[in-house]
Amino acid sequence: MTTAQTVLAAVLFLVFLPLSLAKIAAVGVMRRAAAHLGMSPGLYRVIGALELAGAVGLLLGLASAPVGVAAATGLTLLMAAAAVVHLRHGDSPVRALPAAVLALAAGAYAGAAVVAR
Repeated sequence: MTTAQTVLAAVLFLVFLPLSLAKIAAVGVMRRAAAHLGMSPGLYRVIGALELAGAVGLLLGLASAPVGVAAATGLTLLMAAAAVVHLRHGDSPVRALPAAVLALAAGAYAGAAVVAR
């Protein structure tokens, strides 16, 4: 595990942790985001739980590379799907950009972890 991988895992964890917990708790801004995208609060909670699992998996990946790769791959797919959902709902590309950037960052982590093995 390189220093860059460790830092990237930590940064991704710190980004996904509050976002996932806010979705699970269905705070106001997340309920509005779910409604904007045509999703029920329950579905948004499931997405939050998947994000939380991915974030925790990234930390566990510091001790077990396959777990980290699986978590990063899951987060990559989840965030790529989020970007697509935003664009399909008529949001501007700028609104989809955070999800796309997180997908790229998680994918970079997964790729680096696979190469380092």
